[in-house]
Amino acid sequence: MESNKKSGGLKKFAGMLISIASILVIFKLTETSLTWSVIIEAKSELLLIAFICHALFWLFWALRLKLLFSFLNQKISIGYALDTTLASMFLAAITPSSAGGEPVRVKMLVDKGASLGSASAVILVERLLDAIFFISALALFMVLSEPEFSTKFGLEVGIVFFVSLVIFIAVLYMGITKPERADALVEKCYPALKKIFKEEKTEKICTYIKRELRLFSAALLELANNSYNQITTVILLTAAIWLSEFLVPSAVLIAFNQSPFFLYSITSQLIIVILSLISITPGSSGIAEASMFYLYSRFVPAHTVGVLVGVWRGITYFSNLIIGFIVTAKVLRTKL
Repeated sequence: MESNKKSGGLKKFAGMLISIASILVIFKLTETSLTWSVIIEAKSELLLIAFICHALFWLFWALRLKLLFSFLNQKISIGYALDTTLASMFLAAITPSSAGGEPVRVKMLVDKGASLGSASAVILVERLLDAIFFISALALFMVLSEPEFSTKFGLEVGIVFFVSLVIFIAVLYMGITKPERADALVEKCYPALKKIFKEEKTEKICTYIKRELRLFSAALLELANNSYNQITTVILLTAAIWLSEFLVPSAVLIAFNQSPFFLYSITSQLIIVILSLISITPGSSGIAEASMFYLYSRFVPAHTVGVLVGVWRGITYFSNLIIGFIVTAKVLRTKL
């Protein structure tokens, strides 16, 4: 029993362990006397600015969540939206493919009076906005960074992501415009559910799923039918969310007395975030560090890359773990 608990604990912190191991390997590969000189001469006030950029990422995400929720005539405070965002960041950091973040946000919106279908629609729209921004921004920044930062790798990642996004949107559109297909799919699940639950219970489950799917479709249509000004605001918030996050490496580089490489850095960050979406490790650990090392070594001095990866990951990943854990504990305590 005790060994099972230890195993569970290791799995829970797998992302942290993988990330630390990856950073140590990269640091050892790039460590020189110049590396330690960079660390000693780092400007703490600029490292603080790098962290503030990441804090703005949390804040802008909370503002977008609050705004999207208001489109369904539901209200949450900015404080609650921020708690929801941070709690979801913590779960995302410890689950494979960062899959734990979305269910947490759905649950916390449901706790504020939304139906499961409506809350799921809000979170899905969040992810769609992010995906559309990623593919649009990647195309723009790869054009702007040509030919100096030409990378076949980035182009391939962008194409695969774009095709996947188009297929997903097409399937989603068919589901919204033809809800009877969703009902038919639920009916096909009926025999399997009947083997697990009693017939009366199975009927209730199927009816509940059908109702929530209809509410989900209705919420998506309602979100899509908002005014031009509201949609523009959400798009601008999405850009602000990710640009503030993508500026973290540049701020760290300035703190290390290096050129910020804004154009190349943002292009690299777009590739990294898309790769992180398909990573199966908790919080994309290992993949994020390796892809950052590969991309940034193309334009950042070798003696700086290792420490850059470590500080960047500390700000954007470990802070999510620490602050997200504190907020999650607070939220759980209020519900007990």
